[in-house]
This record gives sequence, structure tokens and C-alpha cells, in this order.
Amino acid sequence: MNSKTENEPSPQNFTTKTKQKMSHKPPKWLPLESNPSVLNDFSYALGLSTSYAWSDIFGFDDELLAMVPPNCRAVVLLFPITDKSERFQKEEREAIECGKRANEVSSNVYYMKQTVGNACGTIGVFHAIMNNREDVLTNQNEDDEENKNYFRRFFEKTKDMTPDERAKFVETDTDLESYHATAVNAGDTEVPSLDAKIDLHFIALVERDGRLYELDGRKQSAIDHGEIERGDLLKQSVERVIKGFMERADGSIHFGACALAENSELF
Repeated sequence: MNSKTENEPSPQNFTTKTKQKMSHKPPKWLPLESNPSVLNDFSYALGLSTSYAWSDIFGFDDELLAMVPPNCRAVVLLFPITDKSERFQKEEREAIECGKRANEVSSNVYYMKQTVGNACGTIGVFHAIMNNREDVLTNQNEDDEENKNYFRRFFEKTKDMTPDERAKFVETDTDLESYHATAVNAGDTEVPSLDAKIDLHFIALVERDGRLYELDGRKQSAIDHGEIERGDLLKQSVERVIKGFMERADGSIHFGACALAENSELF
């Protein structure tokens, strides 16, 4: 008598499926450049309204921050990965997991994991746009599904997914991969080889429901950095988050930052 039920996998099938799962390797893209011109062309192609634009943040003191156009909606930060930054990330995760650090995240925050290698620039842009989608996208008829811009279509397809499921969606999205590749080739610096070791990483900083959130696709969730006043995102991003990354940079000066704000060319 065969005691194995119909739905029970055979040892051979189990081994095959386990090997397939273990052998899954997410794709790897070439990295985006921290360059507002590149980010603008990329974002406009996907549906960002030309009323907004990415602008350089030339430094983090008050005089240089004052040069950023008004109505900053998001900051994308490029920072060096160091032993100190990796250690801090591990300690932060453990503190959240054991309840020593509160991290209540609004359900209105759009967050996605990053599994595609070197896709952090694109993930940062998407975190910035998705959490400001009500205000910064081109105006379109919500019922016109066929002609919706890419950002809107992406949100509709992924809004009910978990952060991990969104990461898997990006892995197989050939349209997004093509847009990303075009943006990579539009940069001013030499494109590195696909197997080059990259020790720089993008994150996004946004305001959602009156709170400052750090969005890093390598982390388990969005990180809550407390209540902020509307219009104070830029300064508080620097004070509460960016200065910490600078302290953990081990002397590295490889930082870059861009702000998503009103398009200064329209002033």
C-alpha cells in the first residue's frame, strides 16, 4: 500500500524544486549616475510632470540648501558603503526587531525591496515618485488604461503587492530594464563593467502623512525618522539622516544628492 498522499511531493521533485529555488539569481544592471540631467530624462520618459525636476544639492549647509528650488518633494542620496555604515544598518535592524527602536510605518508609504543588482538608483527614483504620485505625475484620464504613463501603470500593477513581490516584479520587467539601460548610457561618466565592484548606494527620503521616511531597498522596511512639518523635508533630511551617513563614511567624499522640487526653468 502506498502511504504517500496525492499532494505530497516526491523526494525527487522536492530536490529539483529546492535546487531551482537555490539557483535563482536575480539579474544585475549597470548603475545609474547621480546626475539630475540623467534622472530628469529617465523620470520624464516614465511620466513625471515637467512642473517638477531633479536638481543638484551642492552641499548640506543652509546657504547651499537655499539654492534648491522650492517645494522639495523628495531627496535621493548616493552614499559610500563602508564598514561603519554596514554595522549601523545591522544594529538598526536588530534594534527594530527587538523593539528598542520604534518604527511605525504608515500604510500609505510605498516601499519596495531591491533584488536586482545595481538597481538602487532606479529604486530610489521610484520610491520618490510613488510616494508623491498624487502631485508630480502628468495629468491623465484615470479611465484611459491604454495611455497611462509608466509610473501610473507600475503603481496599479504593484499597489497590492508586498515589498518582496514588488522586487520580483522588477526582476522580470523588461520595459523598466530598457528605460534603466537608456538612462545609464546617457550619463557623463564612463559606464563600469557589469562585474565591477560598486560600493555606492542610493536611497530616497520622502515625507508621507507628516513624517520623514528613509526608503532603502536593502532594508526590511521603510525607516521612520519622525514627524516633520510640510515644506521642511530638505532640511530635516539633512539633519536627521544625511549627516549620519556622512559620519559613517570613514572620510569618503563620494556623496551625491538630488532633490525632486519645482522645475526652476519654469520660474
